[in-house]
Amino acid sequence: MTTSNTQSSEYQFAQIEPAVQADWESRQSFAVADETGSPRRYVLSMFPYPSGKLHMGHVRNYTIGDVISRYYRLKGETVLQPMGWDAFGLPAENAAIAHQVAPAKWTFENIDYMRGQLKRLGLSIDWNREIATCTPEYYRWEQWLFVQLYKKGLIYRKLSTVNWDPVDQTVLANEQVIDGRGWRSGALVEKRDIPMYYFRITDYAQELLDDLDQLQPNDETGGWPQQVLTMQRNWIGRSTGMDISFPSANPAIYADSLTVFTTRPDTLMGVTYVAVAAEHPLAIKASENNAVLKAFIEECRMGSVAEADVATAEKKGMATGLFVTHPVSNEQVPVWVANYVLMSYGSGAVMAVPAHDERDFEFANKYQLPIKQVIQVNGADDYSSNAWQEWYGSKDGKLVQSGEFDGLDYQGAFDAFLAKLEPQGLASAKVQFRLRDWGVSRQRYWGCPIPMINCESCGQVPVPEDQLPVVLPTDVVPDGSGNPLAKMPEFYETTCPSCGAAARRETDTLDTFVESSWYYARYASPDYTGGMVKPEAAQSWLPVNQYIGGVEHAILHLLYARFFHKLMRDEGVVQGNEPFTRLLTQGMVLADTFYREGENGKKIWFNPADVELDKDDKSRILAARYKGDGQPVNIGGMEKMSKSKNNGVDPQAIIDRFGADTARVFMMFAAPPDQSLEWSDAGVEGSSRFLKRVWRQTQLHLENTPTILAPLQTANLDTAAQELRRKLHETIQKVGNDIERRQSFNTAIAALMELLNSIAKFEAKDDNDRAAEREAITSLLLLLAPFAPHLSQALLAHFDIDLVNARFPQVDASALTRNTQTIVVQVNGKLRGKLEVGMDISDDELKALAKALPEVQQFLTGPTKKEIVVKNKLVNLVV
Repeated sequence: MTTSNTQSSEYQFAQIEPAVQADWESRQSFAVADETGSPRRYVLSMFPYPSGKLHMGHVRNYTIGDVISRYYRLKGETVLQPMGWDAFGLPAENAAIAHQVAPAKWTFENIDYMRGQLKRLGLSIDWNREIATCTPEYYRWEQWLFVQLYKKGLIYRKLSTVNWDPVDQTVLANEQVIDGRGWRSGALVEKRDIPMYYFRITDYAQELLDDLDQLQPNDETGGWPQQVLTMQRNWIGRSTGMDISFPSANPAIYADSLTVFTTRPDTLMGVTYVAVAAEHPLAIKASENNAVLKAFIEECRMGSVAEADVATAEKKGMATGLFVTHPVSNEQVPVWVANYVLMSYGSGAVMAVPAHDERDFEFANKYQLPIKQVIQVNGADDYSSNAWQEWYGSKDGKLVQSGEFDGLDYQGAFDAFLAKLEPQGLASAKVQFRLRDWGVSRQRYWGCPIPMINCESCGQVPVPEDQLPVVLPTDVVPDGSGNPLAKMPEFYETTCPSCGAAARRETDTLDTFVESSWYYARYASPDYTGGMVKPEAAQSWLPVNQYIGGVEHAILHLLYARFFHKLMRDEGVVQGNEPFTRLLTQGMVLADTFYREGENGKKIWFNPADVELDKDDKSRILAARYKGDGQPVNIGGMEKMSKSKNNGVDPQAIIDRFGADTARVFMMFAAPPDQSLEWSDAGVEGSSRFLKRVWRQTQLHLENTPTILAPLQTANLDTAAQELRRKLHETIQKVGNDIERRQSFNTAIAALMELLNSIAKFEAKDDNDRAAEREAITSLLLLLAPFAPHLSQALLAHFDIDLVNARFPQVDASALTRNTQTIVVQVNGKLRGKLEVGMDISDDELKALAKALPEVQQFLTGPTKKEIVVKNKLVNLVV
């Protein structure tokens, strides 16, 4: 237990923090065993990508986790809080290309640096459980799971349309395509069909949807934020509808029927055309003798393959010259190729009802296609094909212009169309999900090798389990032209496990979402060599009790982790249906931005540390100047800290200047954890002043109080000491509730500030008063410890309290009982005085005391007309 800086009147964080951290390190204070008699709790913050430098988002994320971890340790629980590194991925590969180094070297150097930064924050992490996803010891087990899933048919391989950069010889994500060109090479991007591996996440779609009910917010477990549950439900996107077949009207050219899925079969009689994706077999067939159509199809194929991009892109289309037959009216319906139809969604064809679908409406107006109203909503305006109105897409109306189906509502029409068409094999009810199977192949080097072998005779064959892991070579320096693994015979040349013939090892690597989908489980037994998770460790620690991370991960990462948990459960690796019991999604960290306009109109951004500000008396920025030349810069307002806006604040600079405890307290005090935090230098300085006051107040007590005091005699306290104890135990109750149930850390710190004020105002008159003061100060330090652990440990040592083994203060219910109350006295509704009176005072006594107050009497200009008493609050005298 450290006792450095003993009796120093100044708060010297630069000496305190390293000494306290060294003490934790030497005692292995936060290492936990799987077998423990105390209650267990697993608190986990989303692990970082080893970019080389912590940012304030990291500081906020890990401080939140540490506050929760330290609180439950104080409550007597054994808390697991591990840390690791999401170490594969394209940024490392790009950095390696730029610096001409191997990604492995770059990654591990960054890990070493960032580990030191995290330790300086004073996080109570069990570093013995540290993992890096780029090590064979880790990814061996996801390769093992991949093989099991492939054998079960839960992984398959198929051709997929991707963005291909012909210069870099690599697949690009949609966001890496800028104006149709590769973000790095500038080459025109092509659409290519390449073989990729997919996880059948859609097999678990209904379970992923249903199990969200287990995560509903509640006071017992906390659950997940409702916003995140809604985002997950929308992404999974369950819809009940109907598959409807439109037989080909040109069987000599294209014989197959077009089957479309629709959630609005009630609008079937309003179909005026059918649209297919550019890659649809019908479109390809129709273009064989049509050069113009073929060129249009190629244009569509050059576009984005992302749903969001397709939804906002200009609608373009071209008639194929082919027709299908309407299944009810037998009319011939034209088939168009449209860029808003994706081959990857459903069957790659849609029935177009322009009167009742906004996208079809826009398309039909552009190409002057018929628009036929078949739904009418009571009370709605007359239908017009000139401008879209909200009610056009409503399900609440009745069918019109639909022959025998007129007058039916949505469900009635659904049932009637199904009854008519199903016996003919032209329709069937269907549940469909927006969720698509998860494509996990990446044509990149720095990732987990896919454990498959391609054999000319046997096809795709999984690598035998006894040959795992397939180790990624780590001495490769990529040059940016394609995947280096595909150019390394020493990596890809192998033999087929089935027939023994020469074969080629798969050179694609896995999407890095795979590594981050199960890392939480590996922390339970990071050194286990017998499987993904040691069974006893899984039983001890899983599921995670508290998960913390940015709201930007509310959909994909959390969905994939939930999916992986179910896969591991079904392989007998873990128990239970969900990986994370409680979720806290923290908001972004915002900071001021400053810029100048360049000659080309491009903005040049200046870091806030390099800008001098003029402010008004409310700290609002009036003007800003760049320190380098003293000239003005434009004020861009608060935005998320980012490299692009150059408005990041270096956590290291804050720690060096103010200490880790100040950084932690500010990050927890400046805003509720789920809301955006606005960076404020004044706020940081305010947090520093608060900690300095805690230090000085404690030192003042130590200077003026005997080292040994008799036990506190609560029965012999005067009113002032009773009020101090009441404030203390109210604060204990509030801080515990704010951290544990409400997770409102800013209000907990505000309560500690109020308690410090009460201690500072208290004047001890004898040793029993000093004992009450000591109880308040030591309790304040224990309550503050989750937020400022270094300062708290150093000061508690003076009272022979070891923070590592200390316990959260207990609430004394008797101290919460008030003997007196403060009553406000008003005259004609205006505050004129206050009374401190007993709790059992009668109304008549209260009114008499109120009228006797000198500061009140001067306003009693005549007899009182009314004398109003609001119990425990106020007296209002009306004259």
